[in-house]
Amino acid sequence: QVQLVESGGGLVQAGGSLRLSCVGSGSIFSINAMGWYRQAPGKQRELVASITSGGRTNYTDSVKGRFTISRDNAKNTVYLQMNSLKPEDTGVYYCNADYIRTYYTPPLHDYWGQGTQVTVSS
Repeated sequence: QVQLVESGGGLVQAGGSLRLSCVGSGSIFSINAMGWYRQAPGKQRELVASITSGGRTNYTDSVKGRFTISRDNAKNTVYLQMNSLKPEDTGVYYCNADYIRTYYTPPLHDYWGQGTQVTVSS
């Protein structure tokens, strides 16, 4: 069974840093684009950053210059380094893989992790 498991969330003061990790496990052959989304209370889930298998990145305007997304294809892992955190960065952060090729089962589309909570206090 393929899983995406996030870790690294927590409580941090404004101006602090956190590093999120998302590890893909199971019979994964390859993953196309991966991304981090967040959902604040009462708001819709929004894209924070994404990265293609070739390393091309994209960021929402509010995190540019503060967050960095990276990945290790050999480990099926994507990271999100978050610096200069602000209270408005608070939310549940979800890892997403748009297309997962597996060894033994049909490909998986739009696959999500369970989320990790990030809380930034002022």
